[in-house]
Amino acid sequence: MSLEEYAKEKLWPILVETVHAMVMYHHHKAYTRDVVLHENPNITPSELASRLGIPLGEALVILYELKNERKSA
Repeated sequence: MSLEEYAKEKLWPILVETVHAMVMYHHHKAYTRDVVLHENPNITPSELASRLGIPLGEALVILYELKNERKSA
């Protein structure tokens, strides 16, 4: 399932709200943007979750948001 397909799911807004409330979310997102994506721009959500030791849902939200930010830039 692609990131866009996940974002179309009925519970996606609840997942995003939950992830945004996580204490380390902003740090994980910044590290992913500044380090991880430079090393591996095609990293999967599962790989990111494993690498950072974070939940898969957090990895999905981070990658989805960073992908959209790159499109907007």
